[in-house]
Amino acid sequence: RQLLAVLLAAALALAAAVACGAQVRESGGGGQGGSQGGGEGQSGPVRLAVVPKAIGFDFWEQVRLGAECAAQRAEGEVDIQWDGVTAETDVNGQVNLLQNFIQQGVNGLVYAATDAKVLYQVTESAKQQNVTVVNIDSGTEPQPDDVPVFATDNVAAAERVPDLLAEELGEEGGKVAFIPFQQGTLTNEQREEGFKRGLEQHPELELVAEQSSQSDYNVALRVTEDILTANPDLDAIFAANEPGVLGAAEAVRQAGKAGEVVIVGWDASPEEIQGVRDGVISALVVQNPFRMGYDGVNAAVKIIREGTQVESQDTGATIVTKDNLEDEEVQSVLDPSCENPPV
Repeated sequence: RQLLAVLLAAALALAAAVACGAQVRESGGGGQGGSQGGGEGQSGPVRLAVVPKAIGFDFWEQVRLGAECAAQRAEGEVDIQWDGVTAETDVNGQVNLLQNFIQQGVNGLVYAATDAKVLYQVTESAKQQNVTVVNIDSGTEPQPDDVPVFATDNVAAAERVPDLLAEELGEEGGKVAFIPFQQGTLTNEQREEGFKRGLEQHPELELVAEQSSQSDYNVALRVTEDILTANPDLDAIFAANEPGVLGAAEAVRQAGKAGEVVIVGWDASPEEIQGVRDGVISALVVQNPFRMGYDGVNAAVKIIREGTQVESQDTGATIVTKDNLEDEEVQSVLDPSCENPPV
């Protein structure tokens, strides 16, 4: 009876997925079979590979939920295959994964580039084989005119960070450390550009240290400890992605300086939000990863089925602090759902 119940539940789940026009697979390295090229017309099935920079992070999990939501809401059959490497620094791994998907005959790739220049070649290879490409979060260099990007305007969002630091530190300002995350990644370079451009408007803020977290919590913890040792009078830290924020926050806690050293971070994992509630993190620049996945899949389906050009879009950024944490608009971004998506 237990086995029968399990089989029945599985059958019902499959029927529900087919009924709403979507099949979602976590493929562990790619899908199976399928037709090559850019779709089969308005009513034909569309097979998409959605590939983040890495799996295992809350940010990318929100991207997955958005992509699945778009597939469920799409007209006709949309088959999502979700897979990724385990570290954002594994550029070769992502290249191999995407090439495998191309060879397996997906109609489209919706992916975030781990390295802007290296992944450009993958985009070109996909296009040559009539595979539609849409970038989410991070594009390539150069970015082909016919490949839209659905991402945060990282330069504009990061330019606001020095304003947040200055507001916390007051007129006297103070000494600031910057923790970027991965050289060669377009988002990293854009956030660095915006942050340093914003610093030019605040002469009271002195940048005294800059070390990369390599998108790794333990590396971020170690480099922040080194920065605090070398700069015992440090006043503030800007960490430019989730692992960097969490590592920096833990280093500050262990140093007994929680609430004393101002931390402004990026993204909004549950651990980061708890850091805001606890007063360890002063503010977060929160992107809309759900919308990136949602808009990215919708764009790919539109291009494949209609053959029309789709323009890139800024998916927005929200500043989250302890004061506005419970606001309805903020909560819709922090805890999105397909019933009421923040798009």
